[in-house]
Amino acid sequence: MWELTVYKQKRPAGTLSRRRGRINMNQKILKVENLLRFHTICRQLHSLGQRRILAQWKHVFSSAYPVWTAQLYSWPWQTDMLFGAALSQYRLLVTKKEEKSRKSQLSSTKSKKEVEVWIGMTVEELARAMEKDVDCIYEALMNTTMDIDSLEADSHLDEVWIKEVIKKAGMKLKWSKLKQDKVRENKDAVRRPHADLALLTPRSPVVTIMGHVDHGKTTLLDKLRKTQVAASEAGGITQHIGAFLVSLPSGEKITFLDTPGHAAFSAMRARGAQVTDIVILVVAADDGVMKQTVESIQHAKDAQVPIVLAINKCDKAEADPEKVKKELLAYDVVCEDYGGDVQAVHVSALTGDNLMALAEATVTLAEMLELKADPTGPVEGTVIESFTDKGRGPVTTAIIQRGTLRKGSILVAGKSWAKVRSMFDENGKTINEASPSMPVGIIGWRDLPSAGDEILEVESERRAREVIDWRKFEQEQEKNKENLKVIEEKRKEHQDAHRKAREKYGTLHWKERSFIKYQKNKEQKPLKLKEKAERDSNVLPIIIKGDVDGSVEAILNIMDTYDASHECELELVHFGVGDISENDVNLAETFHGVIYGFNVNAGNVIEQSAVKKGVKIKLHKIIYRLIEDLQEELSSRLPCTVEEHIIGEASVLATFSITEGKKKVPVAGCRVQKGQLEKQKKFKLIRNRQVIWKGTLTSMKHHKDDISIIKTGMDCGLSLDEEKIEFKVGDEIVCYEEKEVLTKTSWDPGF
Repeated sequence: MWELTVYKQKRPAGTLSRRRGRINMNQKILKVENLLRFHTICRQLHSLGQRRILAQWKHVFSSAYPVWTAQLYSWPWQTDMLFGAALSQYRLLVTKKEEKSRKSQLSSTKSKKEVEVWIGMTVEELARAMEKDVDCIYEALMNTTMDIDSLEADSHLDEVWIKEVIKKAGMKLKWSKLKQDKVRENKDAVRRPHADLALLTPRSPVVTIMGHVDHGKTTLLDKLRKTQVAASEAGGITQHIGAFLVSLPSGEKITFLDTPGHAAFSAMRARGAQVTDIVILVVAADDGVMKQTVESIQHAKDAQVPIVLAINKCDKAEADPEKVKKELLAYDVVCEDYGGDVQAVHVSALTGDNLMALAEATVTLAEMLELKADPTGPVEGTVIESFTDKGRGPVTTAIIQRGTLRKGSILVAGKSWAKVRSMFDENGKTINEASPSMPVGIIGWRDLPSAGDEILEVESERRAREVIDWRKFEQEQEKNKENLKVIEEKRKEHQDAHRKAREKYGTLHWKERSFIKYQKNKEQKPLKLKEKAERDSNVLPIIIKGDVDGSVEAILNIMDTYDASHECELELVHFGVGDISENDVNLAETFHGVIYGFNVNAGNVIEQSAVKKGVKIKLHKIIYRLIEDLQEELSSRLPCTVEEHIIGEASVLATFSITEGKKKVPVAGCRVQKGQLEKQKKFKLIRNRQVIWKGTLTSMKHHKDDISIIKTGMDCGLSLDEEKIEFKVGDEIVCYEEKEVLTKTSWDPGF
């Protein structure tokens, strides 16, 4: 033990971990020393008992292994010296091994990934910092006291749970302050503050004509501007918003927005009311207040716009203007005759009676409103309509609300911008500038803006691109938020389903679980060809193409009212502005859909390609015809219903039975009361107004003759294909046939 004592005295001081390591090493060495000493004693005792045998073999060992024989017969103190040397070598090896393992531990600690965390971070933020999935956080907290079921992606974690997750992930923790995502600077363009009153100048009123379909709105406007717009419109119905500047004999100017009166254009009428100053509400004196009349009143009230009432068709004999005024009282439209502030003018758009009185009433109301605008500075306006022209590209009709628009101005609207290349008025004449309240056509847009978009002028093309980039970025951010919300909902549903499945199968043996899963997979067989065909027949993919943006919007708004998805699913594959293209045909072929075009054309090449590919192209110029066609197409996809058509009726006057072989067959003696009975048709037996049997006849006889037809007033004997049915006097027997009838869709678009 002398070497061990010396080693302990010369041991250098170190850290607590090193001391513990040395102590463990010394304990191991002591065990080895004791084992070796015990082995030496046993060997010496054995040598004393076998000295003679060893002496006989001494010359062999001494000649072959002289070193080992010398050690074998050495004294115990010599053996201790040998063991001491061996133990010294062992200590050296163990020390080097521990130093090596300690260095490897230090290197592994240095190689751990460092995660920057902060107090109050959420589950999602921690997963992002660790570059892991959110599920890894849940797995790390699985066997802790934390309630994982209540943990959401945006839940804040305490300090202890953050440390626990980092520890289980084998990473290194680094605390920091709460990191803030770099906020992108808002580069959007906005309207200017209100102008100084001294800069304001009078402007013309913007007037919208609203009312029910066929109440004479377009005809009324035609008389004012002395043009025939209605004659060029399909069916006399205005298809989209038109903006026109009308000069009156008095020198006053009025900008009219001719909004469609059809129910399909409700959204467009609403947009017209939001940019207008005055609404002329046209009501037919012979028809009264209708559905679209009420909608027009509501749009005007929502926009807080005053109303001038034009009671049209007063030249008709059945006209009753007073009735119209009384009906409007129910909708808070009180005329001056009844103590209100709404001017009512009796007009006839057809003959032109009192049109000047209507114009004067409009101008008078505009003077009372003291309409003014700032003609200086950057332009502000609203897109009334947008469409694509083959020769001029994207074109918009706009109302200027502030500033003066000139050629070369840089405009932004929605996610599109333009350098004004050309401008034209309602007659197509090129103009150099447009002041407030003027309707103007603008050419030079890079993309087609949407109707209703706000127009703002910016200082340069670079600034315009900056605004568009910001708006696209903002839209993308909103979309990402919506996507994250959907993903989170799906993840929560998945977790709930997983938890329920775990609770359901948690107590079962693995063999039982496997068997249940096998049974479920077996039940979920792929759809057969027939089932797949039935499923595809209940889906109608459609492609919508329109002449202008507002028309397409109106059609899409009608489609939003579709509420018969349980009958046939209506799937919108694509929509756009412009003529039908080859790409539309290819899309329709891919989705087995139908192309609907509104006021657009399809060239001969396109039509031939569609016929070759089996694609339907349906073109319409009146919107309700398009919707009716769509309803018919939906109805054609529905399964036919079977209807019963009665051929004849008979009453049972007597009952008896006849013997056929060994059977007794019940027979009814009947008289035909209505129509005729045909043996080959189907029959039903009615008793007390309830059908108790349906089927076919086995025999029908007149006296003793078998016949196939019995007419009204004739008697006959009938036997049924059901022997258990017993006839009673007073029963009714009805002969009928079944016919398949096309089912009509239950979708009601509202007109």
